[in-house]
Amino acid sequence: MRKIYLKTIKVTAFLLAVNYSNISFAQLNLTNLSNLNVGEVHGNFQADAQYYIPDSTIGADPAPEKMLMNGFANIIYTKGKFSAGIRYESYLNARQGFDSRYQGNGIPYRFATYKADELEVTVGNFYQQFGNGFILRSYEDRGLGFDNALDGIRLKYEPVKGIYLTGLTGKQRSFMTQGPGIVRGFDGEIQMNETFKKFADKNLILTLGGSFVSRYQKDEDQTLVLPENVGASAGRFKISRNNFSINGEYATKINDPNAANNYVYKAGEAIFLATNYAKKGFALSLSASRTDNMNFRSDRTASVNNLLINYTPALNKQHTYNLLSFYPYASQPNGEFQFSSEVNWKIIKKSEHKLDITFNYSGSNDLDTMRLNPTTDSTLQGYEANSYFMGKKVLLRDCYFEVNQKFGKKFKMSVIYSYQEYNNKFLKGASDAGSVTIYSHIAVVDMTYKIKSSRAIRAELQHLATKQDKQNWAYALVEYTINSNWFVAVLDQYNYGNTHKDGNGNYDKRTHYYNFSAGYNKNANRITLSYGKQRAGIFCVGGICRQVPASNGITLSITSSF
Repeated sequence: MRKIYLKTIKVTAFLLAVNYSNISFAQLNLTNLSNLNVGEVHGNFQADAQYYIPDSTIGADPAPEKMLMNGFANIIYTKGKFSAGIRYESYLNARQGFDSRYQGNGIPYRFATYKADELEVTVGNFYQQFGNGFILRSYEDRGLGFDNALDGIRLKYEPVKGIYLTGLTGKQRSFMTQGPGIVRGFDGEIQMNETFKKFADKNLILTLGGSFVSRYQKDEDQTLVLPENVGASAGRFKISRNNFSINGEYATKINDPNAANNYVYKAGEAIFLATNYAKKGFALSLSASRTDNMNFRSDRTASVNNLLINYTPALNKQHTYNLLSFYPYASQPNGEFQFSSEVNWKIIKKSEHKLDITFNYSGSNDLDTMRLNPTTDSTLQGYEANSYFMGKKVLLRDCYFEVNQKFGKKFKMSVIYSYQEYNNKFLKGASDAGSVTIYSHIAVVDMTYKIKSSRAIRAELQHLATKQDKQNWAYALVEYTINSNWFVAVLDQYNYGNTHKDGNGNYDKRTHYYNFSAGYNKNANRITLSYGKQRAGIFCVGGICRQVPASNGITLSITSSF
């Protein structure tokens, strides 16, 4: 009883003190808290749940759980030069198309960062990229189910203005655990115009950089002698003057026998070069890259997208429209020669009648290689590659033309045509000899009419014509934005050209993949509900891909930020 009396006295004293100071809880608002300098908390949340309906007509398999869900929440605290955060993730169980090793609940990402003058220290998880990523790129893409975050220590130091040094060591995330290898890296960059006075007032801007990354993994192979420490290095530059810029990078990696290259002892290399010219109303860009045996992972036995240390950028046009991305390109770090060229020309610059044209031509070939005979050549390199020429095998060609036109304040339209060649056998492993290479013509018309400032209707019409694979497809979408909060949309993707027949001679694969969706937006919250069918295929972003199975069902997506 004595403890209860003492607690009552303390509470009464506190209330009297609050009353005496004329402070009420209503007055203790966010402004008062900010004045206390307690820091800030921000974050975001997302949950995607799908109820699966079996559908034999499209090959949609049943889900034993009936409903699957991916969800996460980021919570980040900042105060001055200090920040810390966590990401809680939930996969109960992972949605179809995502690796089943994403399973359960946990906090796989947490960090703390503090900056003291020129030194910045991060402990825990972090993402990092050196140069163009040829020897290190740690990043996340939730749509791909890709996350190779490092867990360890990172230091960033700026000894003098314009010189930036980064050192790190850590292990990579592997779904809900970590990979066995240790990644260590160092990067240095100097911006000459900031460091040296004689460059300060020049129109010429010069940046130089260099990196080194190594992986340690114990050799436990019983038949081969494998290098436990594998090092990769890279040098880069960027020069710009007025409207012109050029940047390049060269990377090399010592012999790294692994599952992805069939355990050959050949060294790897990559070279990249890009140039851009831009002035008012006109832009031109050219780029090319050559990659040979640069598959670099923190586990030599890993496959698909797991435990990738580096990144091979895809130079082809990155498409967002459905049928344009029907045959997506996956980068080939073991060997490819890529090129891309793009011109953008603004013909009419007036805001109400803008007219601009974009032309892009991009592609990829294999390397010009000679396979070595292990019985006659005393080498385990596997093959020799010509460093100066591309191979004869075409992997991808994309000739893309786009016209954008505004017709006054209310109506705008985009018209797109693309001719694509896609090596289905090489890129997808297709066994059907008739589908070795797919030649397709794709057309898109995208129209938007603004009824009011917050009300609009948008329509997409798309068509893909090919004599290979599943032949012709048609796609139509109508989206109505009711106001600043609500929208509804309906689409249909129809494989009307499919020539497959059942035992009775009927076309049984001419399927409609329809979808109905509605969404609500308010401030930082967004809720979307949809029902429909999804065709099986490959979903890619920047050359990284995942296989998407056919599905039918109801999907609920909720996002929020604070």
